[in-house]
Amino acid sequence: MAAVVTSVRQDSRRATAVRAFRATPFTYGTLIVVAAILSTPLVFVGSIALSSDATVNANTFTIVPREFHWENFSRVFGTELPMGTFLINSVIISLFSVVGQVLSSGLVGYAFARLRAPGKSTMFLVVLATMMIPTQITMIPQFILFRDLGWVNTFLPLIVPNFFSNAFNIFLVRQFVSRLPSQLDEAAMVDGLGFFGIYRRIMFPMLRPVLIAIGIFTLTHTWGDFMGPLIYLNDESKMPLALGVQYITSTSQAMQAPPWNLVMVGSILLAVPMIVVYYLGQKYLYEMDISGGSAGVK
Repeated sequence: MAAVVTSVRQDSRRATAVRAFRATPFTYGTLIVVAAILSTPLVFVGSIALSSDATVNANTFTIVPREFHWENFSRVFGTELPMGTFLINSVIISLFSVVGQVLSSGLVGYAFARLRAPGKSTMFLVVLATMMIPTQITMIPQFILFRDLGWVNTFLPLIVPNFFSNAFNIFLVRQFVSRLPSQLDEAAMVDGLGFFGIYRRIMFPMLRPVLIAIGIFTLTHTWGDFMGPLIYLNDESKMPLALGVQYITSTSQAMQAPPWNLVMVGSILLAVPMIVVYYLGQKYLYEMDISGGSAGVK
């Protein structure tokens, strides 16, 4: 109980220190200028997306929109490419990937933080060492493995690996759990709960901030993933939106400029959902940083 009270007091003092910070007008002015600079490319994308075909052919784009052809957002679904199917495929791949990462990362990270097993520290270091292996090195062996399994041209190579987590997410969960008092587990064990019971009834609700953060990271990666679908998917009907946007540029005739306004519309469809997801989940990212950001490696 003393450890729990101490932990609560530390979190309260940390939160009080954060609230005590007051930004000056100079700080706000600097942030506004930086935000304006960083948002300029996004404004330019919107300007191109609202341009007419004549502007695209003349290549007379402007950063500030001068035309407002909102029908481009409906035209992109009327092209010869199945943009609606691309969008649905992205949703399917992303949602299953998020579920896999959240389930596996929570269990594995909790196991590394709480279970006692010989060689656990060495195994954890091996897991962390995989972060130093470039993706390009494992790309060909993975493709051969999935080809032998008959998974090429299916969603499985893009979804199944997420059910085995990754080193970064495991590290996040382990550090977060290490910050929590072990007396919670001991009290639950006295009440007769096992490993999965403790995780499901006690740890899983407390891990909500870090698990939601992992879900946001995974969703951001899989929603905009281009290389994975390019390698494993061949049929046009199975391609996600990230690959479909690139295909718009290849549907134009020879010696003709691609329909950049429609390409930018597809880019907005890729970017806006991620902006909304981050806006809705940023408080959980903040809670994860406050609750587990100061945890040290044990």
